[in-house]
Amino acid sequence: MDDFDFWHDAWASGIVAPRAGRPDNILELHWPSLEVAPGSRVLVPMSGKSGDLAWLGSHGYIPVGVEISPIPCREFFVDLGVLPDQSAYGPFVKWHGSGVTILQGDFFDLNDTYDAAVDRGALVAVCPSRRVSYADHLKTRLTPGAPILLVVIEYDPERHSGPPYPVFPDELRRLFPGSVELGRGPMRRRRWQRIGGAEAVVWAARCCPVKK
Repeated sequence: MDDFDFWHDAWASGIVAPRAGRPDNILELHWPSLEVAPGSRVLVPMSGKSGDLAWLGSHGYIPVGVEISPIPCREFFVDLGVLPDQSAYGPFVKWHGSGVTILQGDFFDLNDTYDAAVDRGALVAVCPSRRVSYADHLKTRLTPGAPILLVVIEYDPERHSGPPYPVFPDELRRLFPGSVELGRGPMRRRRWQRIGGAEAVVWAARCCPVKK
């Protein structure tokens, strides 16, 4: 089973849904420092039914999520109280409503270009052996110099196996050169306390062209 099959099955079995839409203040705290112009198209890879999509839409941006499972696509708009339009969009099913678009399908099939990105569940969802491929594809989908807000998790991998997988500073800086740590804080959920703790870490990066 690859990562996308895992998350597809996780949504189908209800493992993800209970915690998927919990709000927090990460965008309020850190998004302004990226100086993304209003009206920019913001890519949210492996978005689930993240509240970030609605937040971005309500603050003047054009958010586009990419999600493998139809379940969070449907539940996002149900929670929003919006009946979305659905249409074919290349290899994707396009869900659109209230200024938010979610493309249901495989992130690696994406070929549009975006002005910025929010990754707060995608990099940690991809197994370590595929991180370079993921990061490279993300960067090819962004304009040169596009800002990226990343949220990753750090924990002792000897005490827990992902997904989500831990991503430590040295590797993150290799994947996204020039990244700057903006903040970190403990994960409060019991699942992380049981393994001795984990931290959520927020990073700012800029898209560098992928070397061929």
